[in-house]
Amino acid sequence: MFLYGRKWTRREIEAYVGKIESIAGLHKYRYSEGPESGVDMIQVRTAAGLTYNINASHGLDISSTEFCGVPISWQSINGEVHPAYFEPAGLGFLRSAAGGLLMTCGLSQVGSPNEDDHEILGLHGRVHHTPARQVVAEGNWIDDEYELRIRGIIEESRIMGEHLRLIREIKSRIGENKIIINDIVENTGFHAVPHMLLYHFNFGFPLMMDGSEITIPSNNIIARDKGISAEKYDRWLAPEIGFEEHVYYHSDFKIDSLDKEGRKLANVLITNSQFPVAHQQGSPSLISVRLSWDIDTLPNLVQWKMPGAGTYVLGLEPANCFVEGRAVERERGTLVFLAPGEKKSYYLELEIDGENRGK
Repeated sequence: MFLYGRKWTRREIEAYVGKIESIAGLHKYRYSEGPESGVDMIQVRTAAGLTYNINASHGLDISSTEFCGVPISWQSINGEVHPAYFEPAGLGFLRSAAGGLLMTCGLSQVGSPNEDDHEILGLHGRVHHTPARQVVAEGNWIDDEYELRIRGIIEESRIMGEHLRLIREIKSRIGENKIIINDIVENTGFHAVPHMLLYHFNFGFPLMMDGSEITIPSNNIIARDKGISAEKYDRWLAPEIGFEEHVYYHSDFKIDSLDKEGRKLANVLITNSQFPVAHQQGSPSLISVRLSWDIDTLPNLVQWKMPGAGTYVLGLEPANCFVEGRAVERERGTLVFLAPGEKKSYYLELEIDGENRGK
């Protein structure tokens, strides 16, 4: 592994630390008070600057995420509310959505509340508020690399209705600032069901501040709402009281090459030349955060631009749909269905690169 400026073998590292968790690894904990009481978390540290927390009570979504001790994710005002408080009707999702680096929306409904096929559907579906089963969190040596792996199952089911199973695996390696997400969604029922999925990545202060740059290599950009200019999608602002959300739809991405597995990955980049690394007070760093995903199964990107006072967040959301709800997707003829026994695989990466600028 490459760590602390040089390469190490497994035995060299073990000679210095004995127990690898003294420098990096996994740590499980549980909240004990307030609306968060009973929420189970898994902390991941890579010893290269990246630390993130996985919420096992919220579908193995990724909560607070830091680089060199400084947040890059946006945290909701709600906190890590236990899913028992979830209000599925209407906009109730907004009372208990945790924010964090990733909130998964789906598995059969994404976007605005609506009525579809005689069913009343709330905002963004249920998966973000569903605890995971069979959760595995382990670290293993692979030759001279140490891999951190979290895996679990999240199910959306109802009697005489859908039975969708999400098998999620999240991986990182010690010495790297990368998160890899491998998801498989399977229809384990016996009739075709709607399948909507959106990966709601949320970036906040101080990664996002006046002057942060957003690069999205899409050939087609449409503002969801009338009166909003698509030309200003990449401009980021200081907090503004009363700012109303701007939502943009991106598609038709520029793909320069395939990855080593043959996947067509779209890459979105956030850069900030004044990122305040905690241990270098007064000495800003250049930071770049790259979000990549496989466009074969996630052909769209929804951008949520929300530099509002008190809700200061950029949402970048790879998806197989848009966010007007299932009824609209059905009317458009764009609603995805999974046949009985059918599976779909989803692949995403997030990587951070930081460079000390000095004084």
